[in-house]
Amino acid sequence: MLQQYLIQQQDITLGWQFFVPLVLMVVLILLAVRIWVVVGLGALAMLYFTDVLPLTLLGEALFDGIDSFALIAVPLFILTGDVLVRSGLSTKLLDVAEATMGARRSGLGTSTVLGCGFFACISGSDAADAAAISRITIDRLVDKGYPRPYACALVAAGACTGILIPPSISYIIIGLVLGISASTLFLAAAIPGVMILTSIMITNAVLNRVKGYENSLGGFNLKYWLKTIYDGRFALLIPFIILGGIYTGIFTPTESAAVAALTTIVIGFWQKTLKLSDIPKILETSAMVSGVIVPIIAMSLPLAQTLASLQVPQAFVAFMTSLTSNPYLIILIMILILMIAGCVMETTPNIVILAPILLPLAQEIGMDEIHFCIFMVSALGIGFITPPLGLNLFVVSGVTQVPVVSISRYAVPFVLTMIVVVIILGYVPALSLWLIN
Repeated sequence: MLQQYLIQQQDITLGWQFFVPLVLMVVLILLAVRIWVVVGLGALAMLYFTDVLPLTLLGEALFDGIDSFALIAVPLFILTGDVLVRSGLSTKLLDVAEATMGARRSGLGTSTVLGCGFFACISGSDAADAAAISRITIDRLVDKGYPRPYACALVAAGACTGILIPPSISYIIIGLVLGISASTLFLAAAIPGVMILTSIMITNAVLNRVKGYENSLGGFNLKYWLKTIYDGRFALLIPFIILGGIYTGIFTPTESAAVAALTTIVIGFWQKTLKLSDIPKILETSAMVSGVIVPIIAMSLPLAQTLASLQVPQAFVAFMTSLTSNPYLIILIMILILMIAGCVMETTPNIVILAPILLPLAQEIGMDEIHFCIFMVSALGIGFITPPLGLNLFVVSGVTQVPVVSISRYAVPFVLTMIVVVIILGYVPALSLWLIN
């Protein structure tokens, strides 16, 4: 029944019925009301005032939105990340990263960022990445000479790769919203994700050379590196299962998440680093994180459908193209919109609400839909280290008790570097499309 209403297009003029609920949502966000409540009330108000869809369809829209096989991968990837931390396998990944990059100047800082990338290949979540890595590395970074706020900013920036490097929960969600295969998006995101990871490493190396935080000039020890690879073989097996299974077509993202979760649990029991009594705690932690994400998706989809019925995407495209038809300028405007949105709202509602609005504009200037998805998620990733929301900043601050303001000040160079990479990704579609072509 819902689809029948969605395909009935009519000429609609956006008036106070649309803008009053929009202002209400902004006010509630500023009042720090939970985002799923804000989105839900906004959708309800728009439906009530505009009468574009019957209110009776709201319940159906809520359940239709989360009734997806692909969405099952989200709690499974979160569970895998939690088991990885609880079993100590995450420490093995960081040991491999340090053995690989630790002999270089700024080695521990660079190793920390690389470790964030390894963990991102498993958890798909920025917050989980930031929490896990900060507990393990920040004290070690401080001992090496890094100021504690800078160490926090480095981990927060490195953890941004949680939604940029496959498998990413954000790519699962944007694929669900726009009807694009998550496996295709994972493949397309490989090069952009590595670019952003590398840019954060380079920024740290430059800052380290200028400020003299750390001076690791020892030679690369092949024997030690091989030893850490062998010791961390089971930890390295998990990203191999996830990415190898997806890229070879053996598993869907959901199946790979399930296999990875089960494998991680089995390894933990086999190595006796995981006990049966740990399972309820792990499930509780994973459920709490999933319980934040899923309600946002459920509430955001009815709002996105309401906006589509009000023809907001078409109105937005007409407005933007009336201002300028220059595709390079429009890409910069989209980056600005996504950065502002990322500063005030979490990635999940941003994707569900903004993706259907911005995709028609992107297609109007000739941008491929897959290229758009990579570009959008990469731009939103900057919001994890930009106030006032800056989720990674708050996560790391909560772990270390360092004020968010102090961390955000040191995060500025990483924000600027990520902006440069996002601009490059927007202007060079081959970076997102080369692997899938």
